[in-house]
Amino acid sequence: MATTFWVGEIFDPNAEDGSQVESAYDDRWLDHFGGCDGVVTRGKCETEPRTAANGFFPTRMTPRENPFYLDLPYDDVGDEVANRQRAAVVPWASDERYSARVSDPGFSLLKNRWVRIRHAGKVCYGQIQDAGPGRYDDAKYVFGTDDARPANDRFNGAGMDVSPALNGCLGFAELDGENDRIDWQFVDDAAVPRGPWKIIVTTSGVTHES
Repeated sequence: MATTFWVGEIFDPNAEDGSQVESAYDDRWLDHFGGCDGVVTRGKCETEPRTAANGFFPTRMTPRENPFYLDLPYDDVGDEVANRQRAAVVPWASDERYSARVSDPGFSLLKNRWVRIRHAGKVCYGQIQDAGPGRYDDAKYVFGTDDARPANDRFNGAGMDVSPALNGCLGFAELDGENDRIDWQFVDDAAVPRGPWKIIVTTSGVTHES
């Protein structure tokens, strides 16, 4: 299952992870993205329908980072368990591009990585910009080879949140639902085809201010 989230969303102000003003990797996600990834109604950041007419981009703001973003339940920087085991479980941790920074507490092996997502015959691509839903150390689901189900039992057992752009691109049934099933896989940068997801490619690193 996949649910939808968006930069600027506050779905539970009383929960530690109930706001998308910040992400697991960016304490200033809202500012760096350029504002609410949707429409502001009576001071509240809400989602909106996205269409192919403008590449599934937001209609009332200009993003500074890729609007095709997602999360997976593995925070390799902020979660102690995930950080400790990332060298052993992240498949690309030994690649030259990453190996020298595995022990760097301010560097993420997941942020900005590309993911291919399929739903109802449609295929779209996005970049990891947050961690969740519900869990932050689910290595078996995120990196396992035996098709494990998510350990998360919240939000209908979702294993991924996708942005409004991906929601529209994939043709999800609801703007903010939790009943859309997907298949997904990591892909290398060079394997990502041309598409609206490459109009803006996010390259920013981790921003933790405390």
